[in-house]
Amino acid sequence: MRILVVGGSGLIGAHVVDVLRERGHAVTTLARTAQPGIDHLVDVASASVDELRPLLAGHDGVVYATRTDEQRPLRKPIYPVFRRDNVEPVVRLFTAARHEGLTRGVVMGSYYTYHDRLHPQWRLAARHTYVRCRVEQAREGRAAAGPGLPVAVLELPFVFGRAGDRLPNWSGPLDRWARSRSPLVVPVGGTAAASARSVADIAVEALEHASGEDIPVADENLTWNDMIARIAEAVGRPRRVGRLPAGAVRAALGGGGMLQSLGGKESGMNPTYLANLLLAELFIEPTTGRSLGSALRETFSDPPSAA
Repeated sequence: MRILVVGGSGLIGAHVVDVLRERGHAVTTLARTAQPGIDHLVDVASASVDELRPLLAGHDGVVYATRTDEQRPLRKPIYPVFRRDNVEPVVRLFTAARHEGLTRGVVMGSYYTYHDRLHPQWRLAARHTYVRCRVEQAREGRAAAGPGLPVAVLELPFVFGRAGDRLPNWSGPLDRWARSRSPLVVPVGGTAAASARSVADIAVEALEHASGEDIPVADENLTWNDMIARIAEAVGRPRRVGRLPAGAVRAALGGGGMLQSLGGKESGMNPTYLANLLLAELFIEPTTGRSLGSALRETFSDPPSAA
């Protein structure tokens, strides 16, 4: 196969490129930031269908591996911005891919869509703009692709790992916290987690089988206590992790949501309802059974840069 990887300069995209080449596939890479090995510098957030078609010509499949920071507060209303960043580029990309006769695709999505299906009573898409746009991204991207171009959506949790100097965007604050002298306290609940290598392996398998399924991905399910304790051990400062009362979590996030609203801003994940998610077990079953140990050490083995 010949595959175009959109977001090939990112953590997950770089691993997808490696796995594709290891399995004998040809790869073209596209990104909006220059990195060694990137073939085309293009911002897919603004590229038109006509601009994307020549880049897709001659390929069998395409991987969409870019993302948006769902926590950054923006001026209200936030939905048009998140739709522009998350939904519209995917629609244009798969419209162009359909016109060029591609036969398979993968979108790197979020495990919040998995939990939205699993727990409709949580009303995740209604309460959180980010989740709403992830749901729309999958639905409208597949509609644009049409029946001849199956699109697998990998529903991703916390992803650990490293690709050169590329790390998860959330790892810096956790790294600094674990290295600090501040107490480590976390709520009940937890999250699924996966390594970037596992995500890449599953993405390439989806391409090889021309899967059009929703694919929740997890190597391990971790309580917040387990996760932070393992990070502290990885940075060389192992210590006890305390328990944060649920009431304190709800009060802090509820207050944050109120302050955001008063300031005329909102985030992709609404702080008012985020406490419910932090206190839940956002687990995925079944897991792959692979250990996160090496990916976790890769993520936190070196101190964060001064930048």
